[in-house]
Amino acid sequence: MPAKKHRKELTVTMVSKLKAPTAKLGAKYPPRLWVADSLVPGFGVRITDKGSKTYVLRTRYPGEASASRREIGKVGEIELTDARDKARGWLKLVGEGKDPAKVEAKKRDVQIERDATTVNAILDDFVKRHVSKLRSEDQITAALDAHVRPQIGETSIYDLKRRQIVEMLDHVEDSAGPVMADRVLAHVRKAFNWQAARDDDFLSPIVRGMARTKPKDRARKRVLTDEEIRDIWNGLETAKVPACYPAYVKSLLLLMTRRNESAAMSSIELEGDIWTIPGERYKNKLDHVIPLPPQARSLIGAKPQGFKGNSWFVFSTTGGKRPFSGFSKAKVALDAAIAKNRKTENRPEMPGWTLHDLRRTARSLMSRAKVPADHAERCMGHVIGGVRETYDRYEYLEEKRAAFEALAGLLELILNPPADNVVPFAGVGQ
Repeated sequence: MPAKKHRKELTVTMVSKLKAPTAKLGAKYPPRLWVADSLVPGFGVRITDKGSKTYVLRTRYPGEASASRREIGKVGEIELTDARDKARGWLKLVGEGKDPAKVEAKKRDVQIERDATTVNAILDDFVKRHVSKLRSEDQITAALDAHVRPQIGETSIYDLKRRQIVEMLDHVEDSAGPVMADRVLAHVRKAFNWQAARDDDFLSPIVRGMARTKPKDRARKRVLTDEEIRDIWNGLETAKVPACYPAYVKSLLLLMTRRNESAAMSSIELEGDIWTIPGERYKNKLDHVIPLPPQARSLIGAKPQGFKGNSWFVFSTTGGKRPFSGFSKAKVALDAAIAKNRKTENRPEMPGWTLHDLRRTARSLMSRAKVPADHAERCMGHVIGGVRETYDRYEYLEEKRAAFEALAGLLELILNPPADNVVPFAGVGQ
């Protein structure tokens, strides 16, 4: 049954009040109500017997022998003014001999292709194929999520301008400091270089001179004082942190390790008083052997109760199933405990410090304990003189043992100084 025809200027109120047509007794087809708009030829609203309302455009489209109606959009899903503008656009295309459906399909294809080349899409692929294999995955993805995606994530890499990179770095510098801005720049540069190696048409907009600091300025030099070491140990006694955290933090100073190296310590890496960090998770890709002094061995607990298996993580909040990872939250709690203790003792706040400062402090303490420089560097896992010591991973074991024991001995004196607060220490070989 043909739709009933009406022609008047459509309004939102009018469209909302249109009622579903009633079927006549014995009608072969369900009724349809068609209300044409007087402003745009062929544009109107169609109402079914179920009350469904749709904006449509009736005209003879390219390639068709007669006029036909095509849906522009459901009432409620598209505004009347937008539907009317879309109808005008379709009529213009038809007048140019173009089929609106094909034109819109092409636009959709272009948009889909563009969406696949946004910074967000490239970063997703970069994280999946490259960053996920790195030990620093958490830090990199956190920086990208916090500082890059909100600023330029929706932009196509082919439309990205240097100005946008600079503005993004300005924002990071203002909110998180120049060092973080340079870290973000390094991550984005690597992602863009990775994409450029896979894409003939992409040229990275990052150029020299965008860094906010010099490498020498970025290098941290913070070494904790004896008083600050005692503050950390005392803070660990009262801080509201996971049970494994105090032993974990102490291991960083006693064993000169990086944050993730100690966090992922596994029972399978331990043999007596020897801890071997496998090359696949060590920075220089070589096995790093650490002879554990008694003070460090005391930090390693027994197999978690109820754990099934022969390999568990030593520092864990999940009963050995996964390594400790709540670094930021626990560090905040520790800093709060230190600040509280200092305030109680009418001392100024402790200057900012990081877990990695413990590694630098340990190296300084070894020098103070008169450990020979080469042995101290080997304890840090550094390769001496460019020689890759892969033929014997236990090389210099006894020298390293003596060095770690000297470090632990000096630390004991720092934590429990004599009454006059002087820390005498003879050092290695004296």
